[in-house]
Amino acid sequence: MTAIPQGRIRRAALLSALSALAVTGLTGCGSEDPDAGTNGLGKLSADQIQRKTLNAAESADAVRLAGSVVTSGRTYTLDMRLKADGGVGSVTAEGETFRLLRIDEQLFLMADADFWSNGDADAAASAKLNGKYVKVPQGDPSYKKFSGFTDLDVLLEGLLTLHGKVETDGRHEQSGTRTIRITGDGGSGGTLDVSLEGTPYPLRLVRGGGAGTLTFSSWGENFALEEPKKTETVDYGKQLPTS
Repeated sequence: MTAIPQGRIRRAALLSALSALAVTGLTGCGSEDPDAGTNGLGKLSADQIQRKTLNAAESADAVRLAGSVVTSGRTYTLDMRLKADGGVGSVTAEGETFRLLRIDEQLFLMADADFWSNGDADAAASAKLNGKYVKVPQGDPSYKKFSGFTDLDVLLEGLLTLHGKVETDGRHEQSGTRTIRITGDGGSGGTLDVSLEGTPYPLRLVRGGGAGTLTFSSWGENFALEEPKKTETVDYGKQLPTS
């Protein structure tokens, strides 16, 4: 038996590897699958994408949403973390920022003295509320309005629906995550970017008619809701002070 020089063996192995690489490279050129490594959402129709997105959002235990919402001529800037039994975060409207905290049915509102002042109110009384959590009575007219900002189901149901004919609008990216975009009536009914990676959660919403833009993150990530200390809380009984 004739011994084969080790150098020839190494050269043969190298040539074989290079040939395999060349074949792989040639066959891969021009045939890259845009849906490779995705959740396959990009292969579906716009209506199917919308249904899967809504189902994913409704199944999530928690989410963080941030951005602006325009309603009844007013712009609200939100930064809220929400889950089934409550939420916490801030809302800014007409230059005033207040903090909301809801734990089950208990709703607390924190704002500065200017928020509580109506021009006629005693400045000293308003100052006592500055930086305090004020417990919002369930019978007060503002309870429903404020609690809506902390309600996961209410916000998602009201925000995630696109209006008009729903169509796809290409692949995009949101904060480093690949997305598929769907639009309502070519964008006039809103646009929604949905994750192509993992669960098809909505990541960015542009509401139709210039009604605001919101981003969604931290889907399914739990967070703590802690009731404020008694020293940090003011309880006004059945009705909030006039503000």
